[in-house]
Amino acid sequence: MVEVIDRWAVQGLLESHEAQLVEVLPLPQYAWAHLPQAAHLPLEEFGASAADRLTQARPIIVYCHDWLCDRSPRAARLLERLGFQDVFDYAAGKMDWLSADLPYVGEADLVSRIVRHDPVIASAGDAVSGVEPRVAADPAGVAVVVGEQDVVLGVIGDQELKGVSADARAEEVMRVEVSTVRPSEEVGALRHKMDRGGLAEVVVVTMADGRLVGIVSAAAVHSA
Repeated sequence: MVEVIDRWAVQGLLESHEAQLVEVLPLPQYAWAHLPQAAHLPLEEFGASAADRLTQARPIIVYCHDWLCDRSPRAARLLERLGFQDVFDYAAGKMDWLSADLPYVGEADLVSRIVRHDPVIASAGDAVSGVEPRVAADPAGVAVVVGEQDVVLGVIGDQELKGVSADARAEEVMRVEVSTVRPSEEVGALRHKMDRGGLAEVVVVTMADGRLVGIVSAAAVHSA
């Protein structure tokens, strides 16, 4: 039976040095970005020759682009019909991997390569008196306010700090409207977005769950 697995299971199988990892997309997409250790075997070549290029005694993980891509489930079933026993489908694909700020290989110029991972961080209940000096000392001039599991709630910058009581809490003064981006976005696309919106910085978060990854400044985008 083919088993659908998530990225944590992929990491576990790879760390055990047992699994074979295979991207089944066409070569241009593999060259753009692929998971470290991933071999390239496009779906079109999943005939009898796949048995010669892969080891049946070892687990195999196949993946494609994302949940909407049907290449990996098709590849997994073809491998099963060829007699492979331990076949795993990383159905969320490489966009799930890239959006989690995990390493990759390829020519893609992604936000994950320029993100700053050490922004000023404040909890929702922190007093503004403790946040303000850290904001003033930081090059970005903002603090990212996070809740449980590092989910981004808002940001605090100079505008939010003007005229507020030192006893105020971060959640009372933070700006909830925050420009965010995923680690998997192309730097060129982010540069255009920031120029068009006049943004000095954007907060980088993981896909779906909105957990903080870091921050990217306009200067970093333009020097990339």
